[in-house]
Amino acid sequence: MTTITAPWLQNEAAQSICQMLTDAGYQAWFVGGCVRNALLGAPVADLDLTTDALPQAVMALAKAAHIKAIPTGIDHGTVTLVLDDTPFEVTTFRHDVATDGRRATVAFADNMHDDARRRDFTMNALYAGPDGQVADPLGGLPDLRARRVRFIEDADQRIKEDYLRILRFFRFYAWYGDPSDGPDRAGLAACAANVEGVQSLSAERVTAEMLKLLGAPDPAPATAAFASTGGLAQVLPGAQAGNLAVLVHLEQENGIAPDPLRRLAVLGGSPVDHLRLSREQARKLAQISSGELPTTLAYRFGFQTGRDALLVQSAALGQAIMAEVLDALKHAAGQVFPLKAADLMPTLSGPALGAALQQAEARWIASGFTLTKADLLD
Repeated sequence: MTTITAPWLQNEAAQSICQMLTDAGYQAWFVGGCVRNALLGAPVADLDLTTDALPQAVMALAKAAHIKAIPTGIDHGTVTLVLDDTPFEVTTFRHDVATDGRRATVAFADNMHDDARRRDFTMNALYAGPDGQVADPLGGLPDLRARRVRFIEDADQRIKEDYLRILRFFRFYAWYGDPSDGPDRAGLAACAANVEGVQSLSAERVTAEMLKLLGAPDPAPATAAFASTGGLAQVLPGAQAGNLAVLVHLEQENGIAPDPLRRLAVLGGSPVDHLRLSREQARKLAQISSGELPTTLAYRFGFQTGRDALLVQSAALGQAIMAEVLDALKHAAGQVFPLKAADLMPTLSGPALGAALQQAEARWIASGFTLTKADLLD
């Protein structure tokens, strides 16, 4: 029997919720990401639980125990319990009744096996009891240990249930797969056969998955595999995966943390037009994709923007990044334009004043920020 000893198993609130369920005669299992990541020694963000108790029973038990209960997805079996300011999603065992490629109609189940069969990958169908003992109803442990991302049972059927699983397949491969083995062949073939289904997904869901994929330590092999199925062209027409590996190498060589937007910029394909980005994300992407000199961007928007533009441009050209160039960006980010509008008044005013200031600033930037106020007024 495999047992996990993760610190979160000692979480008082989590154990209290488990005890609330088990004392009433119900099952309580941690499931999904927290179990998977604990077995991999990876960080755990959320603690999700599943049970054979119906959601109304979970609500009633929580009320009796003075635990805040929010019916966040009660029609689909999910109740969010908040204890010690920590949210826990508790979901009743379920099985799918009908699917349309985007959403599922579910019915409640009374056993773990049915619940596991409706999940996407074998490594996500792992359960752990309050004592840390792992239950593996579908044989996911060998896949997890081999870092093999494999669909549960029939890959084609799993994808047709929800086409977002195509993107999730490559995202999970980027984060948890073994790049030396390549993606699971059956999964890759099923993704290629169903790739047009991606078009039925909302831009919000696609965007979220793409950013998660590109946030992996090295998403280049997964993105290349995604491109080979035609999926990247469906999501970002015109995007090219080739420069991503170069960018990742530059990041690692210079000790620069991964950034999904920087990586999105190097893919091309006009992400702002095809994905649903926030205003701040779209603004940043436009800046680092503008083609302006990195020193100019560092001066206008700060060192990080200039550095990101430098990385994207260097990846496209296949060039290394020299330390002196990064020093130049730091220097540019700290510069203050020496001229003010008052310095040109009253000789100039209105549009002519604005144009003169712009021209002077352009000369100053082109000089490497060396021209003085007197030089610019001459």
